Amino acid sequence: MARLEDMETFIRVVEAGSISGAAERMGIAKSAVSRRLSDLESRLGVQLFRRTTRRLDLTDSGRGFYERCQSILSDVDEAEEAVSQAHGTLRGRLRVAVPLSFGLLHMGPAICDFMRDHPELEVDLDMNDRQVDLIAEGFDLALRIADLEDSSLIARQLAVINTVVCASPEYLAQHGTPQAPEQLAEHNCLVYSNNPEPTLWRYRNPQGEAKSVRVRARLQASNGDFLHQAAIAGQGIVLQPTFIVHESIEEGRLIPILTDYVWPSVNAYAVYPQTRHLSRRVRVLVDFLAERFSGTPYWDAHMKLR
Repeated sequence: MARLEDMETFIRVVEAGSISGAAERMGIAKSAVSRRLSDLESRLGVQLFRRTTRRLDLTDSGRGFYERCQSILSDVDEAEEAVSQAHGTLRGRLRVAVPLSFGLLHMGPAICDFMRDHPELEVDLDMNDRQVDLIAEGFDLALRIADLEDSSLIARQLAVINTVVCASPEYLAQHGTPQAPEQLAEHNCLVYSNNPEPTLWRYRNPQGEAKSVRVRARLQASNGDFLHQAAIAGQGIVLQPTFIVHESIEEGRLIPILTDYVWPSVNAYAVYPQTRHLSRRVRVLVDFLAERFSGTPYWDAHMKLR
């Protein structure tokens, strides 16, 4: 058991990026984590980390050992799950990464419902718009809203994410309503800065031709919720995912415009690392999310985008 504890401690240090961070996550003293790590390196006869004043970086030996430890502990989890499966009980810990806005608005409530169905499960939910490295940072699952690049990860589509161009009634009354996308260049636009080309808004015209317009960014921000609120406050026109603005549109606080044009859509995916044994916890959660967001997502149920 001591060896398994040492492996788990080592993995937690890698995930946290520091001994103090691992100690906090594990709920034990920093000295205990440091001692376990030192004992492990002494027993193996290798240095697992390159230590600097600010961080710990894995050595080549440490990186290889980390992958083996993950595999071994995954097998242990699988063995325990095989026993508990007969009783229908999910136990253990799930680390899940989700984009901030989608996490707050939709994934958070979904996770709470999932935890209510599985009261012995522990969930560590990371809400951040950065794209995490699932393997290096020890995540079991991530939700990504993007056109996925080829990778070693497994992806399961959960939902189509549509976007809409909209503005407040006050803004449109003061500045007029654009009748064609080209006129957006004459307006104040609110731009999501995490996009590769934030001020280039792409669309398809009614004939299906791919077009784009370069907008003037009155305001740029890296968070969709902030841009949503700025649009409600009358600061400009925004291109937003419908999962953020649907309620404001239904309530009349924002008005969709240029709805004869098709604005970008992407898919939301659940992604997870390839392993010999997919954790039952991950499998059950992915199935739960796929069912929850299947078909027309509830945030698009009352939207008329075309």
